Amino acid sequence: MIRVTPFISIDESELQESFMRSSGAGGQNVQKVETAVQLRFDARHSPSLPPPVRARLEKLAGRRLTKEGVIVITAQRHRTQERNRADARERLLELIHAAAAPPPPPRRETKPTYGSKLRRLEGKKLRAGVKALRGKVEE
Repeated sequence: MIRVTPFISIDESELQESFMRSSGAGGQNVQKVETAVQLRFDARHSPSLPPPVRARLEKLAGRRLTKEGVIVITAQRHRTQERNRADARERLLELIHAAAAPPPPPRRETKPTYGSKLRRLEGKKLRAGVKALRGKVEE
């Protein structure tokens, strides 16, 4: 079990890893060793996630979420397969941890203070004065 929060744990069997060759420059090592990791997590059908966390996770995942509700994370920053596996898992856990955090309370609208109104109007007067000086010079 992978512990995300005190209330959320993900079973190892819910994660699917596949390995591929990393893209980009790197010489012979890149062309013969499969160091890149593609981690897949079925968020939509995971029994470990409560429904509100699942909804926020799908929204946070963005382009990493497939139509079937699977989150795909590709890690190829490092030269070794082990470090890329750890990086992919860490990024998934960060994403789930962010989704598990409760949403912030809605903003309560307030009126601008008297001082802020005065400062805004003073700034507008200064700017108008600068622009007025840009006119044609009278002889």
